[in-house]
Amino acid sequence: MKSIFSLLIVSLILMGCTKNNPDPSWIEISKWDLQENSAVTPNSINDPGVLTSNFSDAWIYMDGDLVGVFELPVKLPIIKDGSHSFKIYPAIHNNGISATKKIYPFVEPYELIVDLVQNEVTTITPVTRYYSNLKFWIYDFEDSTPMIVDGPSSLTQMQKISSSPILDPAINQGSFGRITLNSTNNYYIGSTIANNSGTLNLNLPKGREVYLEIDYHNTNQMTTGVLAINNDGSVTDNPYIRLNSQDQDIKWKKIYIDLREIVSASTNASYFEFSFQSYLDAEESIGEVNIDNIKAVYF
Repeated sequence: MKSIFSLLIVSLILMGCTKNNPDPSWIEISKWDLQENSAVTPNSINDPGVLTSNFSDAWIYMDGDLVGVFELPVKLPIIKDGSHSFKIYPAIHNNGISATKKIYPFVEPYELIVDLVQNEVTTITPVTRYYSNLKFWIYDFEDSTPMIVDGPSSLTQMQKISSSPILDPAINQGSFGRITLNSTNNYYIGSTIANNSGTLNLNLPKGREVYLEIDYHNTNQMTTGVLAINNDGSVTDNPYIRLNSQDQDIKWKKIYIDLREIVSASTNASYFEFSFQSYLDAEESIGEVNIDNIKAVYF
């Protein structure tokens, strides 16, 4: 609510300035373009894999001063002309909450000099890249060895599915995971086995930024969680973010899940895994959850 109120104030100020200054300059900022970082070695721990993104917003600075936080695309009046420096930061809906717009800490801001002209529109197409010194753990369902295992109490299984034209092949050009629920097999529980895969020990850093990225397409809810594997072998289950079912306009989406608090609070954990849990939605006879491009991201 506080973020929405702040954005409303900024919008009112802009409208008031435009009314009192009928000849502003304009900038029009299109949606973000996430590109490869040429400094990253392919197939290394720093390689982000398939580039999907949902940088829905931007924090915009001009000459070092905050202009505001806006959903993209946006067209803004600027009550100045001449040459000015702009710095634009990619922003996300933290944990999928639209009122919580946060600069994503793992990608570069876009910087440029703009020559503003009164009554003219300057179009900006912002470009960003993941930083080259990041670390990734990725499961994109392309490996021959599964990295998500079904739990012993699960009543259904996660299946590996090849791309289908029905499921937006522009995002899912390879394989993805599918959970199908019905009135009989109405519960799924599973978790990653990153430590057993031989690819990476998930020793997520405490006291630093850590995110889990997931692409998803679902007609049924699913809850993601973090399993802290403690030094004594015990497991602390932390159910965390629920992906609500998409009732209309069902499409592939992306969520950025902030894990810093959970990881930092797990003082006895020697490593971590991720869990996925889904019950068939009430009053439904069938439901489906598709997930892909699961990424743990951290410095």
